[in-house]
Amino acid sequence: MRRPAPVFLLLVLLGAAVAGLVAFVLTREQGAGELGLAVAGEARQGGLSMALSPAVADVRITEARTPGRPLVVIDPGHGGRDGGAPGASGTTREKDMTLLIARELHDELARRGRVRIALTRNADVTLTLDDRAAIARRLGASLFLSIHADSAPNPGARGATAYSLSEVASDADAAMLAARQNGEGAVASVPDPSLRGLLSDLAARDEMAASADFALRLLREARGGSVLLRPEAHRFAAFRVLRRSGAPAVLFEAGYMSNAADEAMLLDPVQRGRIVKALARAIEAQAAVQR
Repeated sequence: MRRPAPVFLLLVLLGAAVAGLVAFVLTREQGAGELGLAVAGEARQGGLSMALSPAVADVRITEARTPGRPLVVIDPGHGGRDGGAPGASGTTREKDMTLLIARELHDELARRGRVRIALTRNADVTLTLDDRAAIARRLGASLFLSIHADSAPNPGARGATAYSLSEVASDADAAMLAARQNGEGAVASVPDPSLRGLLSDLAARDEMAASADFALRLLREARGGSVLLRPEAHRFAAFRVLRRSGAPAVLFEAGYMSNAADEAMLLDPVQRGRIVKALARAIEAQAAVQR
């Protein structure tokens, strides 16, 4: 019996791989529409509105000076019914601080004009993790940055931390933070031995590597900008909102609301400005690398 030619076998395997990749991409595209999102078109000059869940009035894209620039989606953590961590003084809440930082970062990036920008929320509204991630996916974000300001049982804990996406947590604190952020929406992954599963795993590895690279770049810029960092400032865990964003994603903890000095630092426009400028530089550098 004549054996199939090696070239023929190679073509068969290549065809199966391409078919699996197409199926994987289509599956991801279908997943992006889970919340029924649809681009509604131009709402105002320089902006784009989207029909989202009732929790979101609209999402606007601020254009860069040059058309076609990468889009960064900035996600102010918490909001609405979810106040996040209370401040040490008892007068501030994490949801207000994250929105303040996100707005200032938006304005800094808009002033520089090198990337396009969108906020997942620009008001005190409630968003689910899936809402936030779906906005990034639907807009085709190049980068996704979720901003937080955590609390800790130890009131002496201080400094900023950058968390990237990983299947395995870097430490117990990162694992607990991810579990707290993920809430009841966390879903355990099931191994898939098929070709589509293999391609999915490869894509996930690339996504995690890009997430880690983005986190390290943020921390380099923060150190250079005299931003106080937590010891071992790069940590990682399986954050749901990072996994589902469809872009290199980082969760940035700007400091600890439970620490009086960090709270005062975040309330000070000058010190907060150092964080904002460091984030802006890192975003522009990362966007340039990924183009």
